[in-house]
Amino acid sequence: MHRVLQQPFKTAVLVLVWGWLLLLVLIPNLLVVGASVMTRDPGTFLSLPLNLDSYRQLFDPLYLDVFLNSLYMAGMTTFFCLLIGYPFAWALSGLGKQRQTLLIFLLIVPFWTNSLVRTYALKLLLATNGLINNALMAVGLIDEPLKMLYTEGAVIIGLVYLLLPFMILPLYSVFEDLRQELLMASHDLGAGKLSTFLHVTVPLTLPGVLAGVMLVLLPAMGLFFVADILGGARNLLVGNVIKNQFLDARDWPFGAAASILLTVAMAVLLFAHRLSQRRLGEEAQT
Repeated sequence: MHRVLQQPFKTAVLVLVWGWLLLLVLIPNLLVVGASVMTRDPGTFLSLPLNLDSYRQLFDPLYLDVFLNSLYMAGMTTFFCLLIGYPFAWALSGLGKQRQTLLIFLLIVPFWTNSLVRTYALKLLLATNGLINNALMAVGLIDEPLKMLYTEGAVIIGLVYLLLPFMILPLYSVFEDLRQELLMASHDLGAGKLSTFLHVTVPLTLPGVLAGVMLVLLPAMGLFFVADILGGARNLLVGNVIKNQFLDARDWPFGAAASILLTVAMAVLLFAHRLSQRRLGEEAQT
């Protein structure tokens, strides 16, 4: 009886999942691909004939500079998230379960507040007359307010603030699965702490690092509201370009082509993550 009831349930779940992927993932992405090879039309936004002009426009020096600067800011965000998140996740995995639960809870609590609201709160901290400048001037460390808001650094700070948990959580997962016997075996074979870290810990936690990079790097390039609020007009992300093309310039083909660029970058990172997992699996078998 149990098997009879289980089979229709499994079928319903599979239909629901595949239907969701088809309607809300595959078809929208195919529409974006189709839009990227169409012609801009001021009246209907899209029209024939098909062409690759939007992809050629991606290599225009103006937009290429924005993309490279966006990649730089996203890369710096990823670097700082990894610099903070790696030792934090390592230390977190070594604590007792109660402390782990408490710290993970505190890590997730900010998600209860909308990211846009949190970005505006950060703006109050970094403003010329904000809390940080007022505090520094009150204790006499500076004589005049520091220029922090509407800078590249402010955008990176905002991105790190929003995306740091997405780096910590996959790293914490791989550290939890890290077999302590391998570390002990390395010490028994004469390896020091640094050698064990470089040749054992880092390779075994590489999938978590790549997962964290995927969850930070590309979203960092797309969070246009962070650049709008904290960076001003000079510090744009790819997300700002896409938003402006769809809402202001009404150039849907170019906006779609820029979106495809981010999708391809995600596919490359997914392939790298999959490749690292496969290599680790092969090394574990040998």
